[in-house]
Amino acid sequence: MSKNPIRAFILAAAGALLFAGAASAAEQCRDTNGRFMKCPTTPAAPTRCRDITTKKFVKCGSPHSEAVPSASGK
Repeated sequence: MSKNPIRAFILAAAGALLFAGAASAAEQCRDTNGRFMKCPTTPAAPTRCRDITTKKFVKCGSPHSEAVPSASGK
């Protein structure tokens, strides 16, 4: 035991924070039943669409719509 209780408390708190940070970094995904599962991938960026004739932005899937080319050119 340490002679200084304040120092012992600070060291214990620092150790707890260290372990808590490591645990959250390796967090795994669980399903609704609490079982571990593969974590879902991040969703792709939403695609924007525009009208072919007016070139105004419209809802994707509407008649005469096309996907807007990405800025990166890929």
